[in-house]
Amino acid sequence: MKTFSKYFIIGSLLLCFGSCSSFLDVEPTDRYTDDNYWETEERVVASLNSVYASLLHNGLYGGTTPLYFENLSPNAYRYQGDYNLVAQGQHNANTALFYTVWQGAYQGIGRANNLLANIGKVEMDESRRKRYTAEAKFLRAVFYFPLWNLFGGAPLILDATNDATQSNLPRNTAEEIYTQLLRDLNEAIPDLPASYGANEKGRATSGAALAFKARILLYARQWEEAAKTAKEVIDANNYQLFPDYRGLFYLENEGNEEVIFDVQFKFPEFTHGFDINLDQYNNIGPLPNLVNDYYDREGKNIGQSNLYDPAKPYENRDPRLQATVIVKGSLFKGAVVTEGQYPRTGYGQKKYTVFKDDIPAATIPDGQSELNYILLRYADVLLMYAEAQNEAYGPDQSVYNALQQIRSRIGMPGLSTSLSQDELRREIRHERRIELAGEGLYYYDIRRWGIAQEVLNGDIYNDKGQRIDTRRFDPQRDNLWPIPAIAIQENPALAQNPGYGN
Repeated sequence: MKTFSKYFIIGSLLLCFGSCSSFLDVEPTDRYTDDNYWETEERVVASLNSVYASLLHNGLYGGTTPLYFENLSPNAYRYQGDYNLVAQGQHNANTALFYTVWQGAYQGIGRANNLLANIGKVEMDESRRKRYTAEAKFLRAVFYFPLWNLFGGAPLILDATNDATQSNLPRNTAEEIYTQLLRDLNEAIPDLPASYGANEKGRATSGAALAFKARILLYARQWEEAAKTAKEVIDANNYQLFPDYRGLFYLENEGNEEVIFDVQFKFPEFTHGFDINLDQYNNIGPLPNLVNDYYDREGKNIGQSNLYDPAKPYENRDPRLQATVIVKGSLFKGAVVTEGQYPRTGYGQKKYTVFKDDIPAATIPDGQSELNYILLRYADVLLMYAEAQNEAYGPDQSVYNALQQIRSRIGMPGLSTSLSQDELRREIRHERRIELAGEGLYYYDIRRWGIAQEVLNGDIYNDKGQRIDTRRFDPQRDNLWPIPAIAIQENPALAQNPGYGN
């Protein structure tokens, strides 16, 4: 059973005080004000927990948002909604998804800023003050990340005043936000602990800040620094791969040794709809393009495989296939998967459901699921290290060692150690896609690799080879999202991204 600190419950129900701009959601709704709130450490902790609670915003990691990013990539398909509009290239600045993400990011930023501006007023042990400050800075970096990665720049707000002029700030550049991301993480790392007690699960650790820093450096193509930072996480020896790839995502294994940072849910207070959306609603339909990319048991592409049998296409394959994707004829929820059970593409997503293959289970109603979303895990750090090290220095044994740890877990053979840098790059990218499939990260990868226009343009097909939709990606426009129209209405000083009008 999940246990939460009582302060997390209290904090998630409180809104912080003060406002940074019209789109920072930090207005008080009860009797407290800035003048009388900041009096005790207990209130500081409650305020900090309200910053954590912003992770559950529907534009960030609440609802089904992080998983639905799969539908923006070649991995999966959803037949309707804003994600499909983006995948079809039919989105514009009025598409609601963009403002939801923008709003969620600034809610968290506003709450973090308010705590950072006021924590100095409260008498407390200095070591705890440093830790709370470091947690808030880590979280502020997490909230600024989508503004940098998806929108390419936004107003950089770091204080918590009520100055109305902040609602008229122009956008800062992506480079300025990137600099602030690294500054917050670098300042947080020394004051964060390596771990917490059982009653403080879900809090930021030094390993989480280092891993998130490695991700940002990787996305910025700072290969040497990314490799160095990922290596710090590896060398700290605080994490290891969970032995069971499918079990990594079971409810009973939450917070296992592979999890570096996860977003906390708990029924009935903090819930989502992963199970029903993935299973009954089939709102993420894995595509044959993904299914066919899984190697056979010998590590060969199915087009070159001696083991692959088109009449039995899911046998003798990388075990991660059926640990991630629900395929026809397999066992799931104690029954054989039938034709038409997952109508979008012929496939369902198994990862991030709590259901077992051999145990019958009833549908979990929408809004009653509580499996944590893993924002950072150790396998991703190994993959980040392998990619950055190969890009910076070319193939070396440390790259092969990192990849082999991941492949050994599921019984896959090692890669040839005679690969060129280009060949190894292809294998690392393949490994990222397969290992992290269903987790919402591949859309980020194809954009930063500069291949989105190659893999997203064209028709997509179901498991019977029937065309089901057409996707469009314009590299002159779609590498960045538009600044939401509502945000520009609220703040006319915000300049729009190219290709989306004024």
